[in-house]
Amino acid sequence: MSRIINAHQMKSLALAYMGDTVHDLYVREHLLQKGTIRPQELHQTAVRFVSAGAQAHVAKGWMEDEALDEQEADVFRRGKNAKSGSIPKNTDVRTYRLATAFEAVLGYLYLDGDEDRLFELVSGAITTIEEKEGF
Repeated sequence: MSRIINAHQMKSLALAYMGDTVHDLYVREHLLQKGTIRPQELHQTAVRFVSAGAQAHVAKGWMEDEALDEQEADVFRRGKNAKSGSIPKNTDVRTYRLATAFEAVLGYLYLDGDEDRLFELVSGAITTIEEKEGF
C-alpha cells in the first residue's frame, strides 16, 4: 500500500482519524499476542487502552518528557488545537484535545511511512497504559 507523500500538510483531524485506527490495531494485536485475556474480555480491555483518558495520559507524558521531535511536536500542537464539531459526552475538552493530538501524531507517522518511530511510540504508549491500569 502506498502512503501519503505529504502527511505533514494534512489536516490534523484527518491525521487523528488515521491515528485512531492505527492505535486500535496495535492494541488489538498486543492483546492477542499476550493471550491472557479471554475472548469475551478483549473488547473491554482494548477500550481501556484506546480511551481518550488513556491517550491523554500518554500525551501528557510525551509533553513532560519532551519525547517528540520537532515535526512530531508540530503535528501534536496542531492536533491539540484542532476544532472538531463535537466533544464526546464522556470526556472533557482538555482530555479530548490531548487524545486528538496523540492520535494525530500516530496518524502522521503511519502515513509518512515511519514505521520504526510509530512502533516505538505505540509500544511506549501501551506500556504506559498497562502501568497506569495495573495490567
